[in-house]
Amino acid sequence: MIFRVFLFLATFFLVSIFKIEVKTYVQVQPAEGQQQMSDFSLSGFGEKGKKSWDLTGKQADIASEIIKLNNIESNFYGDRENMKLTADRGNFDRVKGSMHLEKDVVITTSSGARLTTNSLDWDRKEQLVTTPDPVNIVKDDMTIDGQGVRANTGLNIVNLEKDVKVQIDNVAVSGSPKKGKIEITCDGPLEVDYQKNLATFHDKVKVHTQDGLIESDAMDVYFSGDKAPADQPKQAQSEELNGSKIDKIIARGSVKITRGQNVSFSDEAVYSARERKITLTGRPKLVIFSEEKFNAPLGN
Repeated sequence: MIFRVFLFLATFFLVSIFKIEVKTYVQVQPAEGQQQMSDFSLSGFGEKGKKSWDLTGKQADIASEIIKLNNIESNFYGDRENMKLTADRGNFDRVKGSMHLEKDVVITTSSGARLTTNSLDWDRKEQLVTTPDPVNIVKDDMTIDGQGVRANTGLNIVNLEKDVKVQIDNVAVSGSPKKGKIEITCDGPLEVDYQKNLATFHDKVKVHTQDGLIESDAMDVYFSGDKAPADQPKQAQSEELNGSKIDKIIARGSVKITRGQNVSFSDEAVYSARERKITLTGRPKLVIFSEEKFNAPLGN
């Protein structure tokens, strides 16, 4: 009887202080000094009583301010994007409103992005997710790998710290019906803004394509979220829609482009995907290798 009263008081404390809803739970025989529940569920509400987040776990230890959970599933309901987060175990700080997750951490969003990592910290108040661990992010035809991440909930804005590798599949190849891929690496950081369709790479950037290699100090990659204009030729529209969503690439600082044995240097290079041409600016220099032999006379 005393234990049931204590559980009721603990539940009332959670509801009154944190404005959360304890949906259902099943009592588990507690160890000494512990309070444990299974099928533990919490919900948070924002303005006008709209649910803003929820959290469930198969087992919870609620003996302190830090709630320890197993088999975690949590959802964040944003204005434009919803996020689902799962992990094998973690801790929920009921005072700060933050959560630390460990082992097989996965984030999926309503727009189709998926992030996997070993551990993750979710700051519910700041609406941020962070980790120092290796991460993998997949969205549409783009796969990102890197070390350390800081992102907003919904993964609309993502910053990776270092050791970045990005692969973009289904890229239209000029003069060929086949599709290729582009691989971009950099020391980091990498900043991806899906809302602006922009990815900015920093420090020792390298772009590997079927045609060659582009190297620079920094690079902006713009993605097209729109369809090809109606007045564009049908063939061009088909290549645009069936190929890559890359619209433009701007390489900045010590730009070097290698195609076979031909090399160009410049301060900046702009690649237009629609026109499929590269424009070099800022002291451009082109080195062309030729196998043609010239026989010069030895005398007059």
